[in-house]
Amino acid sequence: VKPTKPKGKAKKSKKKVAAAPLAAKKVEPKKVVNPLFEKRPKNFGIGQDIQPKRDLSRFVKWPRYIRLQRQRVILYQRLKVPPPINQFTQTLDRQTAIQLFRLLERYQPETKEEKKSRLRARAEERAKGKADTPTKRPAVVRHGINNIVTLVEQKKAQLVLIAHDVDPLEIVLFLPALCRKMGVPYCIVKNKARLGRV
Repeated sequence: VKPTKPKGKAKKSKKKVAAAPLAAKKVEPKKVVNPLFEKRPKNFGIGQDIQPKRDLSRFVKWPRYIRLQRQRVILYQRLKVPPPINQFTQTLDRQTAIQLFRLLERYQPETKEEKKSRLRARAEERAKGKADTPTKRPAVVRHGINNIVTLVEQKKAQLVLIAHDVDPLEIVLFLPALCRKMGVPYCIVKNKARLGRV
């Protein structure tokens, strides 16, 4: 009877990889260090070097109106915006808006000085004994929501301009529908401040 070897792990023979020949070794040249310029690494630990300037705009407590307008933009992206509100995103293109505002400059309402001089001239004519004929009201730009609604309902308005960024939007939300119902042309332009300067 042959003696049996105890069962165990068989020894694995490890093959040695031959070393690379001496000629293949690359000799790296040593970097020449200029003794005039020595490295002074900074230590940004507590109580050590002054901290570098970082962009802290993420941590700024922004004014309330800035926070509101940023939150509004995100809400418009997240929610399904109803059509009456969404129509205010479709504004007049830049070239047409420039032409439109040039046209509006011709119809600017008279200033206080112009009105004073017109009334003075009228008073002088009355003093001379001429019949007082009231001057015909020229076609000028009219503003104010109550004024505009009245003109649209009477179908006297020629063109209605609505700013896209009115806040609160409910003030002008019904105006496009009213203009369509009354057959008055309207357009939505960018920037209420620009429209207010007319």
